[in-house]
Amino acid sequence: MNNWPTFCTRLRNHPAAVLGCLAGLTAVLAVASLGLGAVALAPTEVLRALLSGQSDGVAAQIVLYARLPRTLAGLLAGAALAVAGVLIQTVLANPLAAPHILGVNAGAGLAVTVCCALAPGLAMQPLAAFGGAMAGVLLVLLFAESTGASRITLVLAGVAISNLFSAGIDAVTTLYPDALLGYADFRMGGLAGVTLARLVPAAAMILPGLALALCLADRLDVLALGPETAQSLGLAVRPTRLALLALAAALAGAAVSVCGLVGFVGLLVPHAVRAVLGEDSRPLLAGSALGGAALLTGCDLLARTAAAPFELPVGTVMSFVGGPFFLWLLIRQRGVRR
Repeated sequence: MNNWPTFCTRLRNHPAAVLGCLAGLTAVLAVASLGLGAVALAPTEVLRALLSGQSDGVAAQIVLYARLPRTLAGLLAGAALAVAGVLIQTVLANPLAAPHILGVNAGAGLAVTVCCALAPGLAMQPLAAFGGAMAGVLLVLLFAESTGASRITLVLAGVAISNLFSAGIDAVTTLYPDALLGYADFRMGGLAGVTLARLVPAAAMILPGLALALCLADRLDVLALGPETAQSLGLAVRPTRLALLALAAALAGAAVSVCGLVGFVGLLVPHAVRAVLGEDSRPLLAGSALGGAALLTGCDLLARTAAAPFELPVGTVMSFVGGPFFLWLLIRQRGVRR
């Protein structure tokens, strides 16, 4: 254990190798996700189904209509939530910040619920989720700037905002029982019912969002120096913060529209990747995207194989993984003020 900091320092000198390992791990988990489940498929069967693109046969139908959309959803949503976590933690200068803790995910969930109740249509869900996530981001930012809250206080405020949004979801689903079919799965987080039609609108928001985050990495580095220093270097701090938080809201909202209220990806992954790759934003964002994709895909694979033929919600598995980690972070941050 004493050699761990030294090992991490050595890894920071080889970011390309670390990113290559993360990409390889993500690819392995994606292939395993396509082949494993209630019905195990050989790699040759998976490859044949993907290359042919035809749904003839049971194996091809399982791969193309059940596992491929689910795997792609896990990869995209995991990457989006992890990168959103990096952006929020850097902008708020708070290592405890994450989309699900500060109410961003719950705001997106409320907007999706209202959209399903008043204007059903899968194509509108990612846009509605962005609006709800942005509302959560702005509430947290307003609270942080107006009160100068400490890190712990900001987290508590985020929990309160999240509970308010969750109460709104409960109210809408009570008044409109058909607003969100499979509401229990949505609230706990899951990828079982994802289809390509549901995934495409979210992917259209996530992929450009990830690319834009990488393009803004230099500004994120300047902002991480502190508002006064960033201002002295010529950065327009307030517009930049709002733009980065809007980008985080878009990524988190699109992910929620696909996978439901999955937690801890945006908290756990940035911390783990930062320990290995350091604070430089570009490799941190790339590593977090790969790490988030791998984590959510791996947890989803575990959720549907650990208790087969029964299937656990992926959000439950993530809570078992992320809950102890969050408690550890709280202990480390006690007494720290901003």
